[in-house]
Amino acid sequence: MMVIEQIKLKNGIALGLKFEMHHVPLIVVKAERGFVMCGYLDMSTAEKLGDVAVRVSGVNTYEDVLNAEIRSITPKAKELGITLGMQAKDALELMF
Repeated sequence: MMVIEQIKLKNGIALGLKFEMHHVPLIVVKAERGFVMCGYLDMSTAEKLGDVAVRVSGVNTYEDVLNAEIRSITPKAKELGITLGMQAKDALELMF
């Protein structure tokens, strides 16, 4: 099952994609200029493509993603002022 949801934040509306896998869901939340991804996805690919991307882990819901601490970031995300340990919700606000 796949769930797509609009997630209202202060600076805009993000788009959440949650795909139920066998053990835990694959989750991505996309803002205008970048996205937050769960541990299923590969940071090195996002970095190679020049994406503004951050990764969180241990998440099962959109709420979990928003409240999670960022574990890794691409150089393009760093350029927006996003830092390791920042809450994903705050990073998404910088991506609008």
